Amino acid sequence: MDISSLIDSLHPLEVKVLSTFVADPSAVLPTEQLAQTSGLEPSQLSMAVEWLLAKSLLTVETETVTPIVSLTKIGELYFEKYAPIEQVLSAARDAATTGKRLTIQDIQAREGLEPAEVSGAIGQLKKEGALLIVQGGCLESTGRPSPTAEAIRGLLQQLHGTTHELQAFPEAHRQIIQDHAVKRGKAKEPFRIDDRVARSFKLSAAGTEAAQQLSAQGVLEEVSQLTPELLKDGSWRTKRFRKYTISLRAPRIAPGKKHPYREFLDTVKTKLVSMGFQEMRGPLVETEFWNMDALFMPQFHPARDIHDVYFVKEPKQASSLAEPFVSRVAQAHQDGGVTGSTGWNYAFDVERARRLVLRSQGTAVSAHTLAAQPAVPGKYFSIARCFRYDQVDATHATDFFQVEGIVLGEDINFRTLLGLLNLFAREVAQAKEVKFLPAYFPFTEPSVELHVRHPKLGWMELGGAGLFRSEVTLPLGVTVPVIAWGLGLDRMAMVALGIHDIRELFTDSLELIRSTKGDF
Repeated sequence: MDISSLIDSLHPLEVKVLSTFVADPSAVLPTEQLAQTSGLEPSQLSMAVEWLLAKSLLTVETETVTPIVSLTKIGELYFEKYAPIEQVLSAARDAATTGKRLTIQDIQAREGLEPAEVSGAIGQLKKEGALLIVQGGCLESTGRPSPTAEAIRGLLQQLHGTTHELQAFPEAHRQIIQDHAVKRGKAKEPFRIDDRVARSFKLSAAGTEAAQQLSAQGVLEEVSQLTPELLKDGSWRTKRFRKYTISLRAPRIAPGKKHPYREFLDTVKTKLVSMGFQEMRGPLVETEFWNMDALFMPQFHPARDIHDVYFVKEPKQASSLAEPFVSRVAQAHQDGGVTGSTGWNYAFDVERARRLVLRSQGTAVSAHTLAAQPAVPGKYFSIARCFRYDQVDATHATDFFQVEGIVLGEDINFRTLLGLLNLFAREVAQAKEVKFLPAYFPFTEPSVELHVRHPKLGWMELGGAGLFRSEVTLPLGVTVPVIAWGLGLDRMAMVALGIHDIRELFTDSLELIRSTKGDF
């Protein structure tokens, strides 16, 4: 395209930016000066500059990135009510003055802090020697100051209602800001670090020629429509009409598209059905009996604690449990019953077995199926949504999907299980490297964990598997060997879709949904 044609294609905003260089085509102008001279709003100037850069009429002469620190809403709240580390230290000092015992639960109740905030503050104060954890899990102040608490208080006061360059702070304070700045997985932090980009621009050779030609012909007012008024008074002769470029691509129209994770789940189901598996289904809200007792998990097992399972608030219990399974399972727990085992040797609590929980493992669906007289030989699977209390990060979430499966038959053995797991890892997760590690589960023996290598996150566990113990199968009326597995579909999807953060599986970003493609 020659310069005349290029000038005809320029947008009025681009013309204004080029016109600022007419007086001195060799000038190097920063963004602020361009805005002042052209009279454009920041958003208009940004668009015009990007267009001119794309057309090679403008070049970036210099670019500097300056980290700028400001307070988040949490930071402003800490300015008013103090940061968690200050609150914990203050509570410990008050307890030392009054001679009272102080526990972590006391601090949470007194200050209204979340467990993560309290544990992070206590860890830092212990590291600095300002706090001790003594007998009984009580907290005790040593009387020493906390450099971190003092620095955070000073930073909150310094940044309240304003911003500062990160490099303006001493090294120790910079480190504290970076440790307590908002980032992925740490949203509740007091500081925010944003990059302020300062650029200066100059004309390219083609831009210089275009600016000179604009100067020679003068800048005409551009109009996009020929009106009767322009024709009547002849003023159309002094106007510049906007060109229509028929070679431009039409706007992209994005048709409806399934969410990539939905596509992955559908593909998993299709593959399992094609392998001869029948689908199992079960409720999201389960009794402890089907979620744990029927799987030979003792009622004193730590995985049944409130920190690992979500309990239903109302109603708290199911009205009844299915017989004869309750009696058989209770006997297996108490003394082994007819299984040949010695059981767990405790008094089984039927009332506890009736408590309602959110399903914490897909194996509960398998327990229901075993009690429903399944076909022998038979192959069953379930894509089960499960819920467990967990700290959310790149590989963990509080709710997740498991692909749960069982295979029943006279000739079933552990080698059959390993072959199936290897097949799932390579076909479903598209994993290139697979390994098995020994594991322990109350309901299987022997047990194994399946691990695959993620291209960026490294080795990660997909789930556990094993042969159901007789304490599980016999009380439910099954007398043949049963292999079972429960694999995390979310993590398998991360490998198959090339996603590096488990939270992106449930994204509502249209661009990410449109661009994510799985090799499955």
